[in-house]
Amino acid sequence: MLDDQTAEELISQITTQICASGRSYVKYQLERFRDYLIGEHGAPPREPEPIDTSPRAVLKRDYESYLRVQRGLSEETIYHCLRFFDRFLTAKFGSGLGDLNTIKPDDITGFILWLRKEQNAPRDKTGPSHLRNLFQFLFWSGKTERNLSAAVPKARQPKPTGIPRYLEPEQVNRLIEVVRGHKKTGRRNYAMLIARLGLRAPEVTAIELDDIDWRAGEILIRGKRQLHDRMPMPAEVGEAIVDYIKNERRGPDRALFVSVKPPFKRFRDAQILRWILRDAYDATGISPPQAYVGSHILRHSLATDMLRKGASLAEIGDVLRHRSPMTTMIYAQHDVDALRSISRSWPTAEAVQ
Repeated sequence: MLDDQTAEELISQITTQICASGRSYVKYQLERFRDYLIGEHGAPPREPEPIDTSPRAVLKRDYESYLRVQRGLSEETIYHCLRFFDRFLTAKFGSGLGDLNTIKPDDITGFILWLRKEQNAPRDKTGPSHLRNLFQFLFWSGKTERNLSAAVPKARQPKPTGIPRYLEPEQVNRLIEVVRGHKKTGRRNYAMLIARLGLRAPEVTAIELDDIDWRAGEILIRGKRQLHDRMPMPAEVGEAIVDYIKNERRGPDRALFVSVKPPFKRFRDAQILRWILRDAYDATGISPPQAYVGSHILRHSLATDMLRKGASLAEIGDVLRHRSPMTTMIYAQHDVDALRSISRSWPTAEAVQ
């Protein structure tokens, strides 16, 4: 019987024969294989881990509940908030938990500076944002006498002035078609990129099987800030999803798009779309229009193509589900003729006289 003790013994026997640098990866793969056996073939489930009752663990569980219930944050954001919870408290108190009222603004600033040095990302605003959540919780729950969230320095975020980069429609079609040819993941990746047109990457990986209303031809999109929208599902998208579900998708997970490796779980983040697009660039020889190979380029490409075909900024904002018209205004920079009609004439000497 593959219970916890037997599994640990087997994993230990296998990993001892692996070089030290590869042991953690092999152990991870074996644990995933055991999850597959538990979910698909009735292997004994894992014994529940004993609940950690240390002060720090209790505080962490309270913080997680606060983020989920009081703040209504997504599971991905909660995951990153808890990571910064551990990182900051470890930097301040080590493995335990000291007096939270001894935390000073200098501790926060020092930690932010250390993050900047380690990550080499001086404009990354995620760290300060997660720390503000932590200190708001500590003050809200009465764990600290002062609200230290105001002491968290802000990351400098200069206003973007560049025109959004985009791909031509023919290039987008080439990228999508080359993805289709992959033997093992072609149907899934093709459906993901088709669904990606107009969607943000996390919105694609967040789609559930129950989000699709086949009779009405609609799909529920789980957008930013827990906002949900029902959008019409084009026939091409529906056909690609059906093909994927019938011929390639496996596993009991209710997420629409899942890993092709056992135990066929949903993706933890949306980086899978970036990897798919990067491989498509390599296969087609298309040069990315920007140094960072991100999937958001498809969203910009759709908006630019709509603008060229005569769509208004309001219509583009509806398709992209922008909450503010000012967000859509960045695409006005592409409409040179419209901008020329409202520009002032260049002053000349004759005009001055």
